[in-house]
Amino acid sequence: MPSPPRSPARPQRRPHPPRRVPRPPERPVRSVRPPRRPRWAMRAVTTLSVVVLASAGIGHAVVTSLDAGIARIDAFKDMKNRPRAGHGMNLLLVGTDGRDKISEQDRRAYRLGGQPCHCTDTMMIVHISEDRERATVVSLPRDSYADMPAHVDQNSGRRHGPHPVKLNAAYAEGGPQLTIRTVENMTHVKIDHYLEVDFTSFMRTVDVLGGVKVCTPTPLKDKYTGLDLAPGTHTLLGGQALQYVRARHLDGASDLGRMKRQQRFLAALLDKATSSGVLLNPMRFRDVTRAVLGSVRADAGFGTDELLDLGRAMRNFSPSSSEFTTVPIGQMNFQVKGIGSTLKWDPAKAERLFGAVRDDRPLAADQPRRDPAAAPVPVEVAPDTIRVQVANGTGTAGLAKRVDAALAATGFATTRQPVTAPARVPRTVISYDPRWDRSARSLAAALPGAELRAVPGQGPMLKVTAGADFTNVRKVRFEDPARPEETVVRGNEVVC
Repeated sequence: MPSPPRSPARPQRRPHPPRRVPRPPERPVRSVRPPRRPRWAMRAVTTLSVVVLASAGIGHAVVTSLDAGIARIDAFKDMKNRPRAGHGMNLLLVGTDGRDKISEQDRRAYRLGGQPCHCTDTMMIVHISEDRERATVVSLPRDSYADMPAHVDQNSGRRHGPHPVKLNAAYAEGGPQLTIRTVENMTHVKIDHYLEVDFTSFMRTVDVLGGVKVCTPTPLKDKYTGLDLAPGTHTLLGGQALQYVRARHLDGASDLGRMKRQQRFLAALLDKATSSGVLLNPMRFRDVTRAVLGSVRADAGFGTDELLDLGRAMRNFSPSSSEFTTVPIGQMNFQVKGIGSTLKWDPAKAERLFGAVRDDRPLAADQPRRDPAAAPVPVEVAPDTIRVQVANGTGTAGLAKRVDAALAATGFATTRQPVTAPARVPRTVISYDPRWDRSARSLAAALPGAELRAVPGQGPMLKVTAGADFTNVRKVRFEDPARPEETVVRGNEVVC
């Protein structure tokens, strides 16, 4: 801190001049201090981007000192023919490959070998509503088909006319300014601020928060990043968190699956920042902010006043106030000569999405609020491809029939001919051939608490023996990686 802890408190006492101290004898001291809450406590919750936490207010002097550490770029220089400004604030959040700043030990541990690229790993539009009570995050796939506007290549100095590219090529050819121009041309959303985060700032932020909790119903293993998570809940520190948000080889969803994990992680990060008390502790608050601001780049207009104003306005922000989606894809594997496979947006659906952003309308307004605990559990194998035989392992008449019907209702291919088990069991058991382990895990997601028991040679039929502990069948859903869902989720619906 540039000054002793007392100095930020002085402005809080100024509104109470000495003449207010004389009060009725029974309240000589309490009239001055206890009724007043510290200003930073009144601004406890902020926005989606952790960088905006700087605006929550330890004091103008502290924020000014933190602001001085941000690397500045002229992201909007000489830009013309821009979209009309809408309502609220639009921030383009870009994640870049910054592995050259990471220690050799961490590069080996988290599979960050190879040469750093001058490219973007992640791109999102973060819209903060005009009333500062909602954040909308729209992920833009880096392989999106894009028409790049005319520009001068920052590497070769050659002038190029408009031409088709993958979206992440805009940063490689023209840096932040060309990236903003390309995104604005595609979305017709005016970008107000630009924020660039690299691997280092991401890892430091997660570490200083004490880790972020994520949960997965299926194992996540990616040999390219080294990610290896068993089903369940995990608290990830910086390195593991980086593996989690970078993994692209877990399933056929590739970059689209990765973006969903990034959205989940961002919601969990927000939840941790707003619920852990970090915003109520000035020292931790300062440490988090320094961790982020130490290695980011932002446009020159995103300064102290903007941070403070935003922080003052966002007192009621929470994970349930955030919503996440991915731009609708009309055609997967859209082949372009000289570029290869791209993702082509659905023009009508994309226009509706970005129209809502421009008009400051919530994307999830027409969706009923869902109870996260009652939401269907995602599984890795389609239930209708999983054959199941149900047996009653208790003395309760008709239990197997009820389990069979409930599993069939959520999509499993049951035999519809339940049987009686040869012996009673206290706990529900799923017997399966190890060759069908993915199917077994998908079935187990529908039967919370069931024991998985490998039986080599059993074959493709899975067997459920309902035990005395059986309570209910939970709904599951299969997300086909080849056909991404067009959904909007609220932040509180994707945290553990």
